[in-house]
Amino acid sequence: MQEGFVEVPGAKIFYKDSGGKGVPVVFLHAFTGSTEVWEKQIPAFTKAGYRFIAYERRGFGRTLADPKGPASNGPDDLLALADHLKLDKFHIAGTAGGGFVAVDFAVSYPQRLRSLVLLCSQGGIQDDDYRNTIKRITPEGFDKMPESFRELSPSFRASNPEGVARWTEFESRNRAPEAVRGPAQPTKNKVMLSMLESIKVPTLIIAGDADLYAPPALMKRMADHIKGSQFVTVPEAGHSAWWEQPDIFNNTVLKFIGKH
Repeated sequence: MQEGFVEVPGAKIFYKDSGGKGVPVVFLHAFTGSTEVWEKQIPAFTKAGYRFIAYERRGFGRTLADPKGPASNGPDDLLALADHLKLDKFHIAGTAGGGFVAVDFAVSYPQRLRSLVLLCSQGGIQDDDYRNTIKRITPEGFDKMPESFRELSPSFRASNPEGVARWTEFESRNRAPEAVRGPAQPTKNKVMLSMLESIKVPTLIIAGDADLYAPPALMKRMADHIKGSQFVTVPEAGHSAWWEQPDIFNNTVLKFIGKH
């Protein structure tokens, strides 16, 4: 994997790129992640002939942001990265917080996408009733519970202590040093459910059956607003389905993007 930085207004975005002439797939990590978390995806996608690209958003990993600089927004940072890497059209796969940017990008720059994969994410949707649903499923004190409890399923925690430890290792160092995190990054659009109806690129939405943040019923509401989207549920998976069930995730996404 090649590593580098792309300069954008107020920041230097760190990225990893397998290079080559394969069709590019750009991965966007969760709020608890960084480029490190895709170790189970890199070999699967590069072996299948794809160009694997992942980057660290402002406030995460090795990305450097000016605390006094402009905040910009997620879609424009991704667009700058795509232009820097000379990507014409590409697939995008966003999980959890990375899914917020993926949806915002799909609404903002659909002409640059081959397809959209949204995984275990609330999508950044701002409708009042949607936000109220999220409040109902996350009780008081939820945000103070350990990240591993909130984001990994009971089945995974019971059966794979090594996987839990490795995930926790990533999570413990995912945030950039405070001196280079920069200001909170705004969205480009106030994304509403009705706006999803403008998404015409092939879309795959994947929910974890045991996801406490974005359960299937919540994600299905987004799928219902994207005409022709495919909806898949990963059994016994929590908010980090790509980590808990990598074979299911990899095979599902490879089969989907292979058609587009």
